[in-house]
Amino acid sequence: MEAVLKVGGSLAEDPASLTRLCQELSALAEAHRIAVVPGGGEFADTVRKFDKKYGLSDVVAHKMAILAMDQYGFLLSDITPESYVSYSLKEVSNSAKGTLPIILPSKIMFHEDPLEQSWDVTSDTIAAYIACLLDAEKLVLVTDVDGIFSEDPKKNLDAKLVEELSAEELLGWNRRTSVDKVLPKILLQANLDCYVVTGRYPERIKLILENKKTVCTHITV
Repeated sequence: MEAVLKVGGSLAEDPASLTRLCQELSALAEAHRIAVVPGGGEFADTVRKFDKKYGLSDVVAHKMAILAMDQYGFLLSDITPESYVSYSLKEVSNSAKGTLPIILPSKIMFHEDPLEQSWDVTSDTIAAYIACLLDAEKLVLVTDVDGIFSEDPKKNLDAKLVEELSAEELLGWNRRTSVDKVLPKILLQANLDCYVVTGRYPERIKLILENKKTVCTHITV
C-alpha cells in the first residue's frame, strides 16, 4: 500500500470542500494505491458529550468513538466516486487499481486493540496503526489546517507552521496539536513517515503522494 489517508471529521463542516476532496481522492486512486481511514468528527463529538453526561468507562467510550469513525466512513463513501467500504484489511490489500477503499475500523480494532483506551487516542493514532498493518509507505493525515503549528493557529494568529519535525521531537511536546498525543509513539514503533496536510487544497495531497514539496508538516522517523 502506497499510503493510508485519514480524512478528518472537521472537514465535514464545509460540505463543498469535502465533496471536492472526495472527488479528487477518487481520481488519485487511479494512479496510486491508497486507502482512506475516516475520522470521527461530529459523530465522535456526540460520544464525548455522552461521556461528560454519564461518565462512561474508558473501554465503552473508546469503542463508541471507533463506531463513530464507521459512521463517517459511510458518509465519505456515499460522496466519493468509485469507492467502497470495507471491514477487511485483506480485501483492502487486494483492491483493484482505480477503486478507493474506505476502511471501517470497528471490527479490526475490536478484534485486537493494542492501543490506549482514552481520548488521547483518536483516529490519528488508529489510522497510523492500520497503516502499519497494511505495510503502507506513508500516512497522510488530511485535516482542516495546513499542518502542525507552534501554537494553536485558531487562538494565536502568530502561530507558525512547522514544516518538518521528528516523531521524537513531537513526542517531547507532550501535548495535543492538530494530531493526538499518542500518534508519535506509533510512528516510532512502526517506522512510519507521516504528513499532516489540509484537505481544502487536494492538490497538496497529490504532491505528497508524488514525493514533491508542498505546504504541510512532515513528521519524520
